[in-house]
Amino acid sequence: MAFDPFPLAKPLLHRFDPETAHELTLRALEANLVPPQPAVDDPSLAIDLFGRRLASPVGLAAGFDKNARVFARMYAQGFAFVEVGGVTPLPQAGNPRPRVFRYPAERAVINKMGFPNDGMAAVAARLAATGAPGLLGVNIASNAQSRDPAADFVVLAQRFAPLCDYLTLDISCPNTENGQVFLDPGRLRDLLARIAAADLGATRPAIAAKLAPDIDDALLETLLAMLLDARIDAIVVGNTTVRRDGLPATAAYPPGGLSGPPLFARSTAQLARVAEATGGAVPLIGVGGVSSGPDAYAKIRAGATAVQLYTGLIFAGTALVTRIRREIAVLLMRDGYGSLSEAVGAGRRSRGRTA
Repeated sequence: MAFDPFPLAKPLLHRFDPETAHELTLRALEANLVPPQPAVDDPSLAIDLFGRRLASPVGLAAGFDKNARVFARMYAQGFAFVEVGGVTPLPQAGNPRPRVFRYPAERAVINKMGFPNDGMAAVAARLAATGAPGLLGVNIASNAQSRDPAADFVVLAQRFAPLCDYLTLDISCPNTENGQVFLDPGRLRDLLARIAAADLGATRPAIAAKLAPDIDDALLETLLAMLLDARIDAIVVGNTTVRRDGLPATAAYPPGGLSGPPLFARSTAQLARVAEATGGAVPLIGVGGVSSGPDAYAKIRAGATAVQLYTGLIFAGTALVTRIRREIAVLLMRDGYGSLSEAVGAGRRSRGRTA
């Protein structure tokens, strides 16, 4: 069993505000002070995603490494794939601080960051200088004050296409002015057409779209039809929620997106709806409240090929990744699955047999 410094570091880190604690974590990773996680060599966990064979379905969600400072080190922390960003064309300060709030009892976070990042040029330079030892995604978004948000996405796609395996169109962020403009069907259709027409080079990356858990069923059906018509390569379900389900009703909460376990039920239900509507046409990546192997397994059974997490690391450290992988392997064995792919969507199939 590898030494895990997080239980010792957590009380100190959590004495700081969340952004300062996160910066200290990034600096520790940059200085190689965080020991790597032990390998979990279980062939049942292997999956295929974007034409690559991955050792497990567990990835790092966007938001942890916004500026591509430590992405290459995160594979050694147990992640099978890593998504950096969100990145905008121009550097962006984001919303005023304080803008991140911890809720330890619920292991939840509310953030109203507003996509602070160093901008396309700086992030691309870091990716080009370091290179990724595994599957790499870049989450892209428009600048808050952009007059043509779709053009921002095209510029970003062209710049990052040679540097990553997939791009995530973040069209569902609740914390910035242009964060959800593409939930309008007409604007989404235009964006997808412009991305499809863009010259992304000979090694064109896969394109994913990230949806929100708060979209109503009628709009969701419309957006999914457009994404499938545009031959999207994957759908990420989903972003943070503006609802406060799962938090004590007696407290007042700041605006922003809620993440962590209180989001789990809502995001997993949305994932199941997306899986039902898409019928396996594209891989789904389940995000939202994953803090254990059973959480990840529930998303897989709901239809996810892979899962991502971030908020869980704030409360449990990167040893959580190893624990999740091991717990998924145990659950697969318990249910008689020889491979993870057999479990994808199994919950939906079971409901169909009993309906």
